[in-house]
Amino acid sequence: MTIAAGSFAAVGSAAALWPFVDQMNPDASALSLATTEVDLAPIEEGQSITVSWRGKPVFIRHRTPAEIEQAKAVKLEDLADPEARNENLDDSAPATDENRVKDKKEKWLVMVGICTHLGCIPKGQRVGDEKGEYGGWFCPCHGSHYDTAGRIRKGPAPRNLDVPTYDYISETKIKIG
Repeated sequence: MTIAAGSFAAVGSAAALWPFVDQMNPDASALSLATTEVDLAPIEEGQSITVSWRGKPVFIRHRTPAEIEQAKAVKLEDLADPEARNENLDDSAPATDENRVKDKKEKWLVMVGICTHLGCIPKGQRVGDEKGEYGGWFCPCHGSHYDTAGRIRKGPAPRNLDVPTYDYISETKIKIG
């Protein structure tokens, strides 16, 4: 009788607690934002687009050969932040241009478009935007300048723009997240 009563109490307690535990799981709207697929085909060379992923702007740039060469020419010693900040790589990866893009896909730069100083959105995505001293992005709020690989070069921002986790699901389509 004692064992049956104890078992009944344990099952009843678990059943009563389950709604409280289950409510801590993310809801459907949060789960739907976990990944975003982007078709790269319509983006012309030299053009940038902004997509939303997890409520954040993600900059995708189809870099020109000149922008790629400019980014590759930068010495690591000249960078304010020597780390790649690429979620696809090890945390200690250096901030070379090659570590900011996917292998064999250097023309595509994908990064979270939030200034690492105070969370502003840098300019440089649209035609006519101020691109700063290094041809990349410029945050006018406090004067942070990013280069054509999204690395901080001048100003108060402490870190490079983050590169989110992303994979190519076809030659012209990526999945972010």
